[in-house]
Amino acid sequence: MSESLLLLPLEVDPARLVRPAAPDLFALSGAAMGTAWSLQIGGPADPHAALTLVQGALDEVVGEMSQWEPGSELSRFNRAEPGSWHKLSPGFAHVLRVGLALAAKTDGAFDPALGAVVDLWGFGPPVADRIPPAPEALAEARERSGWRRLEFDAEGRRARQPGGLQLDFSGIAKGHGVDRAVRALERAGHSCFLLEVGGELAARGLRPDGYPWWVDIETPPEADLAEIRIGLTGMAAATSGDYRRFVEAEGTRFAHTLDPRSGAPLAGAVPSVTVLHPECMIADALATAITVLGPDRGIALAEEAQVAAILLLEDRGGWSRRLSSRAQAMAEA
Repeated sequence: MSESLLLLPLEVDPARLVRPAAPDLFALSGAAMGTAWSLQIGGPADPHAALTLVQGALDEVVGEMSQWEPGSELSRFNRAEPGSWHKLSPGFAHVLRVGLALAAKTDGAFDPALGAVVDLWGFGPPVADRIPPAPEALAEARERSGWRRLEFDAEGRRARQPGGLQLDFSGIAKGHGVDRAVRALERAGHSCFLLEVGGELAARGLRPDGYPWWVDIETPPEADLAEIRIGLTGMAAATSGDYRRFVEAEGTRFAHTLDPRSGAPLAGAVPSVTVLHPECMIADALATAITVLGPDRGIALAEEAQVAAILLLEDRGGWSRRLSSRAQAMAEA
């Protein structure tokens, strides 16, 4: 394997980076959103208070956006009567607004209203009847899915249930949870930490030793590629990786990322995409969209959005990477 490739954020002014006043580094952890989270934080007077802030922020997101919680705001909307309008919480409305905007920009490659199809493939709360689903069942689920069916009043913070539409924020909610937890920590005066929630990361300030928070981009063991290490500070990183989450049926592996345009799991050449952005929610959603769009259109979206994107590609057992121009500039900094 080659030497590690180091990426440093271009927007960061080293003179403005905050270093912890105390040399202590505390490691905290918990569970939320169906996954584990961890926090490395420099020198808080009360580490338990920081843990409570993160857990509380993530639990709030679960209560609003989890399709696994019957009482969540999302689940209640999904069960609502056809034609009914629903007042949305500020966080829910914000995520929906961003998700719909990205759906429009990508012509549906990212779609927050695909829950019925997700469930049919066994990636949601219900137990799937069969995988792959019957063609007629898939056609019916696709018929009542799709972001264009949803009426959203952004100013009034309302959404209309057209009937049978199932919202699914799995491609964006975790990143939003990271952002909520980061804001909670910052409001409490914390300025030096690395937060990770199920593989999505955000960092502020520097480590106590004066270095940025180094994080490695995971690659499959069989991919003989140089490690990529990011000096994360003032940024978030989100990864969409199909090689880790899948279902198997009849000897076939089906990736968890679905192509909204076909209703089928992706079978393309982009097993993993990592995106850097100041907001983890944006990085999360863009990583999903780029995965669906594929190498060429995905890189084009990254260039249009002016984000650093790292695409892991596979072609007939051979592995390679493509970096957006912003990611390449970070590697050359």
